[in-house]
Amino acid sequence: MTKSRSDLIVDCLKSLQMSTPDVEGSALVHNSGLIIASTLPAEIEEDRVAAMSAALLALDERISEELARGSLDQVFIKSNHGYVFMISVGTEAVLTTLVRDQAMVGLVLICMRQAAAQLRQYV
Repeated sequence: MTKSRSDLIVDCLKSLQMSTPDVEGSALVHNSGLIIASTLPAEIEEDRVAAMSAALLALDERISEELARGSLDQVFIKSNHGYVFMISVGTEAVLTTLVRDQAMVGLVLICMRQAAAQLRQYV
């Protein structure tokens, strides 16, 4: 039986989460603020993550344009309880990932880039 597009996206997100223990969960979010798929922890509201991701993405794109830095590639948020990383997935979506505080950031970013490349074919 052939897997649906949604199943393939969720499989990719699960693979990202299993690629390193530092990834707590991730979501593929449409630029409009709607959740496409998620492996976020149960206590995290997917709709809020989607809305905030879209808002932050729009702001970051505007900043990149205004400061003549080119198109947006990635966004990092560092807090005292970990990171939120966002990587664009094509022109219509963003991969938002929650990452533990003591993460090996380079490894997480490599895994996210691989996931984003795979997800581009589905959005």
